[in-house]
Order: sequence, then structure tokens, then C-alpha cells
Amino acid sequence: MKQLTTLLFAFCTLGLSAQTGAVSPPAKGKKTATIAIQSTGICDMCEKTIETELVYTKGVKKVDVDLSTAAVSVTYDPRKTDADKLRAALTKLGYSADGTPGDAAAFAKLPQCCQNEGCGKLPVKQSSFIGPCRRRCGHTT
Repeated sequence: MKQLTTLLFAFCTLGLSAQTGAVSPPAKGKKTATIAIQSTGICDMCEKTIETELVYTKGVKKVDVDLSTAAVSVTYDPRKTDADKLRAALTKLGYSADGTPGDAAAFAKLPQCCQNEGCGKLPVKQSSFIGPCRRRCGHTT
């Protein structure tokens, strides 16, 4: 009877801790994680360059580029690297990573087709400023 009471008490205690939002520590020893990094690669040459070069970054297991969404999916070992290091590695190749522009020196070394298309550059935002001339006569200058 004493064992049954102890078991019932332990079960109730576990149930209460689950209801109060107790969070268990993250799983230790997780071997891989995956991150999707938004980039500016838009051609087959970009895909080839990113997939063949980024895989040499410490901890990277697999790199997959989706040209239709310009997303770079990286499977990596979180014990050896992290998301910020992966973004930095992508920018060092000359491509943008989640809004951070690619390294200018690395961009200059990209294949000419990529430089012409602007694969490593962030899109230029149009100004919403309406100058006095446009207000009066409709000119855009």
C-alpha cells in the first residue's frame, strides 16, 4: 500500500509539472540540424558554386539550393557550427544571406554570368520620395 501511495504521488507530481509549463532541456547530442537561408542565387552556376563550396565549411553535412525560392538549405552538425557561421560562410562566397549582402571581393570572383545577373547583390529598393518637380508637373526627376 505504501508503494502504491508513493507511485501515485510521483505520478501526480509529474502531471502537475507538465501542466505548469515545465520545459525539458534540449536533446543532447543531436547530430544534425537544418537551416534555410534566403539568398540571391538565381542561376545554375550559382547553385553549383554554393553547393560545391559551402559543403567545405566545418560541420556542414549537406547543401541544397532551391533556385525557384532562392533558398539555401544547409544540414549541419550543431556541435561544430551554428547558423550565424553558415550565413557568414555564404556571404564570403559572394552571395547574400538573409538580407546581409555578399562580400564585394568574393562577388568580383564569381563567374561573369553571375556578376551580370547580380546574383550576389541585394535588390535595389526604389525610393518613395516624390520630389517637387513631380508634384508640380509629373516628371520623375
